[in-house]
Amino acid sequence: MTTNDVANRFNELAQTGQWQQIQDELFADNAVSIEPENSPGMKSVEGIEAIREKGKQFGEMMEEMHGGYSNEPIVAGNHFAVAMGMDVTMKGQGRMKMDEIAVYEVKDSKIVKEQFFY
Repeated sequence: MTTNDVANRFNELAQTGQWQQIQDELFADNAVSIEPENSPGMKSVEGIEAIREKGKQFGEMMEEMHGGYSNEPIVAGNHFAVAMGMDVTMKGQGRMKMDEIAVYEVKDSKIVKEQFFY
């Protein structure tokens, strides 16, 4: 698959909230996930199992999901970027809206890196 193909499939799955399917289908086993340096609670990790665990931990921090979005990807070379966000109540922190830009790098038809900016 080309980067455009991966981005389109990512978008198709994201629109129905199939984040686990995105990881299972589109991520390389050795993918890395990079958070901003000053990120509260989330850390950068390497490897698909660590990425899955990071997602699980984030889910456990949520009390209630009120809604979310993922915009169509913008593709450039072997990268694509997606604006996404959610309206969520976090345990002990109350309700908040979170918006971010996620940049994905594709190599050999798989996502090898995701990096978040918020």
